[in-house]
Amino acid sequence: MDASTVADALSALRAHAGRSDAPRVADLFKADPGRFARFSVAFDDLLFDFSRHRVDATTLRLLVALARAADLEGRRAELFSGAAVNGTERRAALHMALRNLSGAPMRAQGEDVDAIVAAERARLLDFAQGVREGAIRAASGARFTDVVNFGIGGSDLGPAMAARALSPFVADGLKLHFVANVDGADIADALKGVALETTLFVVCSKTFTTLETMTNAASARARLVAALGEAAVADHFCAVSTQLDRVAAFGVRPDRVFGFWDWVGGRYSIWSAIGLSLAIGIGRDNFKDFLRGGEDVDRHFQEAPLERNIPALMGLIGVLCRNALGFPTHAVIPYDQRLVRFPAYLQQLDMESNGKSVGRDGRRVRLDTAPVVWGEPGTNGQHAFFQLLHQGTQIVPVDFLVAARPIAADERHHELLFANCLAQAQALTQGRGIEEVARQLEAQGMAPQEAAMLAPHKVFEGDRPSSTLLYGSLTPRTLGRLIALYEHKVFTQGVIWNVNTFDQWGVELGKELAVKLAPLVADADAPLDGLDSSTAGLIAAARARR
Repeated sequence: MDASTVADALSALRAHAGRSDAPRVADLFKADPGRFARFSVAFDDLLFDFSRHRVDATTLRLLVALARAADLEGRRAELFSGAAVNGTERRAALHMALRNLSGAPMRAQGEDVDAIVAAERARLLDFAQGVREGAIRAASGARFTDVVNFGIGGSDLGPAMAARALSPFVADGLKLHFVANVDGADIADALKGVALETTLFVVCSKTFTTLETMTNAASARARLVAALGEAAVADHFCAVSTQLDRVAAFGVRPDRVFGFWDWVGGRYSIWSAIGLSLAIGIGRDNFKDFLRGGEDVDRHFQEAPLERNIPALMGLIGVLCRNALGFPTHAVIPYDQRLVRFPAYLQQLDMESNGKSVGRDGRRVRLDTAPVVWGEPGTNGQHAFFQLLHQGTQIVPVDFLVAARPIAADERHHELLFANCLAQAQALTQGRGIEEVARQLEAQGMAPQEAAMLAPHKVFEGDRPSSTLLYGSLTPRTLGRLIALYEHKVFTQGVIWNVNTFDQWGVELGKELAVKLAPLVADADAPLDGLDSSTAGLIAAARARR
């Protein structure tokens, strides 16, 4: 990548996007009846509509030119080749191999990984199916009724999000629970009312040393032993880890340990054995369909031209909003209640991947990188933060996600949900001017003077950008596609910003300091010398309140 060429391409984009005579998007729709067709892309039953952004043919051409200046296509090829694209950790980022069901060869830094991935997947799915169908049982011989997943970060956000999203596919009589926070309230609430004698615990920690995960797992183990005895541990625990000695010391049988590889980052690990809880819940065939969805998008991302490449376009439009138009945040609003955890999942995927201030070359970046990602499901958000989206001083680009058909939900409810999604996107684009507001108020019988006073408060500026992802229904394959779309969107933006999307050194310092502070918090007599006054003061105040 030539930094000066990228800078020139971005300058051209900024000049075009920021020109003072740029038309409003609503006017672009009026002038061009074919706008939707020109600025939307269909992929099977998934449709990406970006026609409500401040985009015209020139903008699209400049975005593609920017991608090529940054060598997106070359970097994409490097990613899929299994090269060490994660430079600071000197490893590949080949999570795509986990969902490669086609048999196409995939290599991680020269090593053919197809066989080992397929073998581990087969072990995982055999175990998951055995638990789901009752062939693998509790110490008493009873079927498992509950599965409790211990993990944090990608070992929790992914499976917890996906289990909620695919709840109609979870076996009857089986409940999935997810515990991440070291706060004892998390495990206490999760285990409240859960019968230990029919509960399977899944401990997800590659190193089997993750503080939060192992603290929760140890608490659950102690509770199980107190209720059922030490011998029950082997029947009630399984693990996703590469540290076989630590797992064995914990009491997990070797045939119940599942691994993954260092070229699988935590926030990309839902496709791996980290998805064990999900696989138990939805079963072998549905889990494979989930993988196929990701594989579908991998193929599309590699093969579609940039002008019609959905994840590349998602990333480039995000760059337009962040770097040419200056919008600092990005909202994800699924009009699908079962995607309630999807915005939180994307927070990690986006902000941990691209929330960087140092580029791949070790120098400070000159561009704003990852936006703040946030969101909640519609229609709840309409009665909360949509006030800011419509009338706030900051413009927030929005992704709307909505299904054409519901699953295990009332059709009439879904019609109202779908109409609300369309209405919000339309309102953000069109807005409502003060003259129209005044006319409406006067038509309702309001006196002109009173209408003039109220009218400014009911004005919607409009011209606020949004994208819509429309899909047939929220099946396992669809969810796989949605996750992979955002993965490759984030990769695209990382290429433009020239950051390493696959490391996360920013999480390390807080972990190190917590380990040092934990003994001081636990021991009321430990000296607080050497701490800054705020930290020492807060520990002292907490001691006094105990």
